[in-house]
Amino acid sequence: AMSAGLVGYSSSEEDEEEGEGGSWGGGGGAQGPPVASSGRPRLPAPAGLPGDPDPEEAVSDDSARHGGRVRGFPHERGNWATHVYLPYVAQEEFLELLDLLVSCARTYVPSVAAMEEFHLSLSQCVVLRYHWIDPFVRSLRERLAAFHRFFCVADQVKVYTNQNKTRTFIGLEVSAGHFQLLELVSEVDRVLEEFDLPTFYKDPSFHISLAWCVGDLSGKLEGQCLQELQDIVDEFEDSALLLRVHWEQIRCKSGNKYFSFPLR
Repeated sequence: AMSAGLVGYSSSEEDEEEGEGGSWGGGGGAQGPPVASSGRPRLPAPAGLPGDPDPEEAVSDDSARHGGRVRGFPHERGNWATHVYLPYVAQEEFLELLDLLVSCARTYVPSVAAMEEFHLSLSQCVVLRYHWIDPFVRSLRERLAAFHRFFCVADQVKVYTNQNKTRTFIGLEVSAGHFQLLELVSEVDRVLEEFDLPTFYKDPSFHISLAWCVGDLSGKLEGQCLQELQDIVDEFEDSALLLRVHWEQIRCKSGNKYFSFPLR
């Protein structure tokens, strides 16, 4: 099985024989196993990303308070959910396209909700001890310093589930720019290895998540629904321009701290 572990979801088109371990590498994926949003009413940043605030804040884990999402690893004081990604800044036109896609998907799965923030993951969601954050960020900065800005095309609608099938995502998969993304991931992986943390998935399906819902509803979103979503993307005015993404910086979120690494 390919186990397209993009951000830690498996693309539900591939069967997952690997189960535990395999190319999943054990640790929490940015999307799977998800991290709870700490009970704030809004979605965690990119849903299921480290929506984890300062660990000194609420340690309760009442899943009813965060849309039924389940924490993928136990919350402990001093453990900071950490994630490396490319932030995608949504323009007005992108949000118009998103509205069309979400409206269409809701005719199949009424509980589909749009993301509030958008990104492309370069790491799983891993756990860092507080005193490792600075050296981790320093190491990332050194390894990423030489990278230049580049373009990606993200125009293929795809349905993903997180590893433990508690959530389903609709994303735009990258159809051009894959090689540069793999080069970035290999540098991020080397930093993760220095800290004995799980590296990214072996055959990642790089994508920008657009919408999500609780549960494994991939069966309802694939097939006819997926075809309609792809048609909307293909027919959207200026979609070729809109979905050609120019990456200018890499970001690392650790707990409630953000670190930026500009590309040259």
